[in-house]
Amino acid sequence: MKSSGTAVAHRPRTGETEKMTVNVGVVDLGHVDLLVQEGFYSNRSDLIRTALRNQLAVHADTLKQTVARRTLTVGLQHYSRAELEAVVAAGQRLQVQVVGLTRIAADVTPELARAAFESLTVLGAFQASPAVRRALSDRIH
Repeated sequence: MKSSGTAVAHRPRTGETEKMTVNVGVVDLGHVDLLVQEGFYSNRSDLIRTALRNQLAVHADTLKQTVARRTLTVGLQHYSRAELEAVVAAGQRLQVQVVGLTRIAADVTPELARAAFESLTVLGAFQASPAVRRALSDRIH
């Protein structure tokens, strides 16, 4: 896997989170509300984030092994126009695999994106202009 982007592992700050919808049964929801009412959590989202982090901690070894086996970048992967132009000029194409956030700069054209990216696997969030998203739609997995 060749990559010219910069990987940064970090905890999300405000504005760097993604919304996730969770459907739960009414009894489970009642239990959640009871724990919030009793002061164990500040709100439903706080309980869900805590439960999610706890489950990720339980499976931390498996996640680390999977990341290592699949040579994934963990964290933020940002691609600027200059970086992608350099990739194309060198006759290369990127095969991107990221757990976290992949961001393509707003000034990247759809043509440059198609020339630079062979494939993108993003487990998390992908940020790019609508035109670049459309241009890469057949390469995003």
